[in-house]
Amino acid sequence: MKAKKIVQSSEELDRRFDEGEDIHELIDMPRAKIIRHGKKVRITLDVAESLVNDIDVIREEMGVDRGALIKVWLYERVQQEKQ
Repeated sequence: MKAKKIVQSSEELDRRFDEGEDIHELIDMPRAKIIRHGKKVRITLDVAESLVNDIDVIREEMGVDRGALIKVWLYERVQQEKQ
């Protein structure tokens, strides 16, 4: 089996992952870094049950956790508002 080339940028890694490629062999694990974006803070939200049901339909189609989806949406919206 031919060895896979280690990725040179996060953009390349994202592209190859998005294309469905198994990326585990592409990562140089000894050099990999975990970036933590500050202290985590827990928040509690009261929302309508119908909204939660709508979110659950979307997350099930995507195959992701509800909390993870909401975090991504919040992040994307904050970035949009910053611009």
